Amino acid sequence: MADVGSMVVLTLPYPVSANAYWASRIVKPKDGPAFVQTYVTSEAKAYKVEVAKIAKAYGVVAPITGRVVAHVRLYPHRPQDWASRSRRDPSGWDDDVRSIDLDNANKVLLDSLKGVVFNDDRWVWEMHSTRMEPDGGPARVIVAIKPLAPRAVAQQGLQLERAA
Repeated sequence: MADVGSMVVLTLPYPVSANAYWASRIVKPKDGPAFVQTYVTSEAKAYKVEVAKIAKAYGVVAPITGRVVAHVRLYPHRPQDWASRSRRDPSGWDDDVRSIDLDNANKVLLDSLKGVVFNDDRWVWEMHSTRMEPDGGPARVIVAIKPLAPRAVAQQGLQLERAA
């Protein structure tokens, strides 16, 4: 963990897609109508356990309380033919590299960090996500979480309104 003030920076395994995070089943109770039950998959539970274990190994001992800012960098796996792709299309060779959607990655990450790095994902006031060019390292996600003072949000909003 790079600890800058109270910022937490973690390098985590590539997240499970939100599409594989939840599953549904039909429950048929003996004394009532059938209903659909949605649950977190065993794959998602294993990812959450791994994230908590890594955060602890990085030195995270308690969640940040209050508002936070999250910065996410998603690094997909670099395919073996990346060099030929980059010769054909130097500026967009990685456009069709297999990667989960950022919004799917963010949901899984926030749920996995909940209670570990911050108390609840409702406290994520600001979020910046970027899909990075595959760099040859392992597929991964780098997450930086830092506290956000309540006034900082209001001041940023004013600056944006003035600029418009």
